[in-house]
Formats: sequence, C-alpha cells, structure tokens
Amino acid sequence: MSREIKVRNFHQAKWDEPVIFELSSRGERGILFPEIEKEIEAFIGDGISNLPENMVRKQPPNLPELSQMQVLKHYLRLSQQTLGADLNVDIGQGTCTMKYSPKINEKFATSPKLTELHPSQDETTVQGVLEIIYKLDLFLREISGLDKFTFQPGGGSQAIFAMASIIHAHHESNGETEKRDEIISTMFSHPSDAAAPNVKGYRVINIYPNEDGLPDVEALKKAVSDRTAGLLITNPEDTGIFNPKIKEFTRIVHEVGGVCGYDQANANGILGITRAKEADFDLCFFNLHKTFSSPHGCGGPATGALGVTKEFIQYLPIPLVEFDETKYYFNYDIPKSIGKVRAFYGVVPAILRAYSWIMSLGKDGLKEASQIAVLNNNYLLKKVLEIRGASAPYAKGRHRIEQVRFSWDELYKETGVTTEDITCRMVDFGFHLWSSHHPFIVPQPFTLEPTESYSKTELDEYIAGLKKVVEEAYENPETVKNAPHRSVVHKIETDSLDDPSKWAITWRAYLKKK
Repeated sequence: MSREIKVRNFHQAKWDEPVIFELSSRGERGILFPEIEKEIEAFIGDGISNLPENMVRKQPPNLPELSQMQVLKHYLRLSQQTLGADLNVDIGQGTCTMKYSPKINEKFATSPKLTELHPSQDETTVQGVLEIIYKLDLFLREISGLDKFTFQPGGGSQAIFAMASIIHAHHESNGETEKRDEIISTMFSHPSDAAAPNVKGYRVINIYPNEDGLPDVEALKKAVSDRTAGLLITNPEDTGIFNPKIKEFTRIVHEVGGVCGYDQANANGILGITRAKEADFDLCFFNLHKTFSSPHGCGGPATGALGVTKEFIQYLPIPLVEFDETKYYFNYDIPKSIGKVRAFYGVVPAILRAYSWIMSLGKDGLKEASQIAVLNNNYLLKKVLEIRGASAPYAKGRHRIEQVRFSWDELYKETGVTTEDITCRMVDFGFHLWSSHHPFIVPQPFTLEPTESYSKTELDEYIAGLKKVVEEAYENPETVKNAPHRSVVHKIETDSLDDPSKWAITWRAYLKKK
C-alpha cells in the first residue's frame, strides 16, 4: 500500500472449512491417556461410581475425533478467515468500542496464578484477587462519584437487569411495587435499557428525540407520574450526542419518586470529564470489556461493573468484597440484597484487565484517552461528511462525543446501494463495518467509533476505503451490491434468522433437522 493513504490490496484466505464434527474420523486421537495404575484405582475408585446416578451419562458424549495436526490446521484456517481489532482498522463496531487491549494485560489475565484459581476456594487463599477486586471498586467510585461497586454481572445487559431489580427492591421496601410499574428510557439509549426492565415486568416508555437529536424534555414531563419506578438512560446516546440537560432529566424523575440509572456501557469519551454523581444518578454501570480495555469478546466474557449511591448499597447482589484493614473477605450480610445475578463473583480476567489498564494510565491518562477518542471521532465526522451520499442526522453542525450514527440514505436513494452492501464491500479491502444500529430510526445507518487507539494515518486509510466504495456505488453499483469478492464472508438469506424451525445452534440439533 502506498504511504500516501490508499486502499490496501487485500485478499482474505478462504478455506471452505467444514465444522469440526464433519472432519471427525472414528478412531482418530489427538492424545492417548495412560491407563490408570491399579494402586491408584484401588484407592480412588474409577471416578464415576461415586457420582449420583442422575449425573452419569447413559452413553459417552459424541465428540469429534481428530489427530493433533488436524485440530491445529482446522483452527488456524478459521483464524485466517477472521478480521479483528488486532489485525485491521476496526472502527465500524459502533456502540461496541473495539480498542487496543495491551498484551501485557492478556499476560496477566492468562497467568496460571489466576487461571488455576477456583471460585470455591477459601477466601484466605485468594487474598490477591480479592484485593484487586476491592481496589478496582475504589477506582470506579472515584471515576463515577458513586459509593460502591459490584462486578458480579456478566455484561452490560445483566447489569441493567440488576439495576431494574434494585429499583424494584427499593420500591418494594417502600410498599410501592404494585403502583410503580413503569420504567422510562430513550429511543437512542442502548436497547437493553428497555429490554431488561421489560423482562423484569415493567412497562417501558421510550422518549423520542427532538429536532436536535436530544431526548425531549417536554415528552419526559408528560411521561412521568406516580407510576414511574425509574429512568434507565444512556448519555451520550448511541448517536454520539451528549444530553446537556441530563441533570434536568434526573431531577424530573426524582421529583415523582423514581430512581435514576445511568447506562455508561460506553464511557470511552467521558472518563475524567463528567461523572454520574454530578448528574444526580442513583445507579450506574460500566462495561469493563469495552471502555476498560478487555476485548469485546462478541458477547462475552464480560463484566458489567454496577455502582450505586449509599442509599442503594443495601440492595446490591451478594456477596460484596470488603476489607477490614487486615484481610479482604466476602460480605454476605446484606439483608435486602437482590441475591445473585450470576454464579460466583464474576469474570475475574476482565476485572484484572480493567485494573491493569487503569493502573497503567492513572487519572491523567484516563482523561487523555477520552480526549483522544473525542478528537478522533470528530475528525472522522468531518471526513465522512465530505463523502458524497453520507450524512449525520440530528444535531447538524455540532460535535459528537465518542461515536456517530451516520446515514447512507442519500447514497441509497441515488444508487440503490444499501448499508449492508457497503458493509460487505468494505471487507474486500480488509475493513470490518458491523451493523450495531438498533433501533433503525436513522435510515441506512452506519455507526462508527474510532476510540483512542487509532492513529490519524489509520483513520485516513479507513476514510479512503469508504471513499473507494462510494465511488464504485455511483460508477458501478453492481460491484458493491454483489460484494464481497475477495473475502470469506458471504451474504445470507436473512429470513431464516426469523424462523426458529431453521435454527441449529448445536451439531445434534443440526443432525436432527437435516
């Protein structure tokens, strides 16, 4: 590639690799286990007879049978068919914060000192891990201004569900559970801010944006009532627009007796700049697997770090990690706790990565990371809007925070080329442009988030890729519509995703349906 920022001559490996069960050959082995010595068997038994009968399989599991070399080739081939943040410019994962995760943090997280621990160990044997958990709690208290954190939720959606559960427990203790059955959110908050409380049994009211792209204050005033249990809101929203009236939102909800929860799953542009406390939130959460360095992981492993003010500590899931000036310990003595939201304490490797990231950057480094993320995003905003057919609905002429929900609607109307078409063509040049755009209020959306990880050179390379695809869309749209041409990915018949009768999420289910 010319260093004058041109599109890379990319061609991805394509192996047409079968699933591993189809590669299986009866009798193949990757390793042969030695037969157990008779003395050991006499002492411990066969390892099965002592198990309860209902826990013993009636027949061995149907596992694939392959040699070591076959397994190695299979997974190396799959790895060559994958794009990711460590391989390409991966800023098209809007709302998902794909950023560089320092490899030293991976070294810590995969150390046997951590991976060989068991969650059922006596707490006296895991003082080091408990200390890290406790100190990360202290860090996030300072970052948010709130008073106590738990890292038990296994991701953002679970943290939101925990917030909804805490809101429910709070009103239950006040004898208002039956009356307060509504949660308010906004249309451009993360979808889980509506979905999770709905699962909890709440009726959800969504506030739509006004002409500036901000949640409508007047609509909020009409929505609140003595039935309002709480507010669950993202700020900045998934458009990248920060709501400067957020404190007015919390005031309005508090005045009718509601509880305010702040979804900070993506806090990448506001660390050290604004906090939940100053906006008068009662609850908040951060995604450690996004803002705080842990790789996104395509749904996990993750951690939704849930924080609360003093009034709501009594409802946090058990146990909490405490320190008595001598030792770190699990505290189960929380009578009004909502209980557990997942088994054991949480995803400790994600906790360790976040702790390491914060320790390495410090207070000033965290703020600088956010400032660079905002700078990168607004540079990208300016450059994208110079491309024919692109627009950024709402808040025209204003800066955004950490991401922007752009639109190809003009391009679509002029060429018939859709966002999905552009997504598929971008991978022909080694870029990943994902489709995290719900709800689809913005027509033909594409959501970009450059984070602090990418240089100006890389941002320019990404822009060059977009420009190239747009030129093709206007000159020869079929090239884009029929993409990809040089990638392993392919277009699928999406209707099948809406038909459970066509799903097969396990090999056994596939064989049954086949």
